[in-house]
Amino acid sequence: MVNVVVVGSYVVDLMSRTPHMPKPGETVLGGPFRMGPGGKGGNQAVSAARQGANVTMVTKVGKDLFGEDAIRNFENERIITSHVTTHETEATGAALIAVDTESENMIVVALGACGKLSRDDVIQAQQSFADADIVLVQLETSLEAIESTITLANDMSKPIILNPAPYQELDQESLSKVSYITPNETEAEFLTGVNIVDEKSVHEAALALSDKGIPNVLITLGKKGCYVYDGKDGRTIPGFAVEAIDTTGAGDAFNGAFATFIAEGYSLDDAVYRANAVAALSVTKLGTAPAMPQKDEVDNFLQRVKA
Repeated sequence: MVNVVVVGSYVVDLMSRTPHMPKPGETVLGGPFRMGPGGKGGNQAVSAARQGANVTMVTKVGKDLFGEDAIRNFENERIITSHVTTHETEATGAALIAVDTESENMIVVALGACGKLSRDDVIQAQQSFADADIVLVQLETSLEAIESTITLANDMSKPIILNPAPYQELDQESLSKVSYITPNETEAEFLTGVNIVDEKSVHEAALALSDKGIPNVLITLGKKGCYVYDGKDGRTIPGFAVEAIDTTGAGDAFNGAFATFIAEGYSLDDAVYRANAVAALSVTKLGTAPAMPQKDEVDNFLQRVKA
């Protein structure tokens, strides 16, 4: 079993369906309402764990009921919580999510406690880093914690996956220490200035990211799949056609699964292919962390696809 360290956010998801996205000043009657575990870090940790990894989560929660639920949810997923710490004054983060009839979403995130994750919190987890096969980090927490994570993992010669979401500007030194970067089209444009509209422009964006010293560039393309550039060749690993119910968390499903698969020794293309399947299955259910598929679901799905 591979060891994955995930450093990032935990927030509670507060989600409702809406017939359409409200305009400024408009109130829309929606429903049903659902509440569940979320946050990019938490979602990715669950995705990795459900694909068979031994996962350690590094985050902060509030001294409140949502924080207690967070630890209970992680433990239910067999995720190690020794570095899930409690902030004395900040509340557990929350995400306000609206999902329309086309399964598109709009999200407002109040980071709360996980936005206070610090360099000291990361350093406290250094033994877990030493034992890790791979480290996964996003941008949904403090830059101090993100940069400290990248530096510590790099100093220990651990492969690092950076999911640059939601976009924050990282310094060039940090980017050059990353082994894999996994932006979506919008984040890739923020990082490179390239407007992605076709395969030529996605290749141009991938080259620009490679030029920043990142050896493996994975630009996720939603249902179309993922564009992969390994420093030599670029190609699109296609996605899977499914009936989407809720696309929230699909990128997190991909990242957590990819971390597990690449740590297990799958080739880059095979790891992406399998992670595409995990992302596809996640959108067939409502929610984020609860929608992450189990390993046997993915294996059965891929067997049906190949049949």
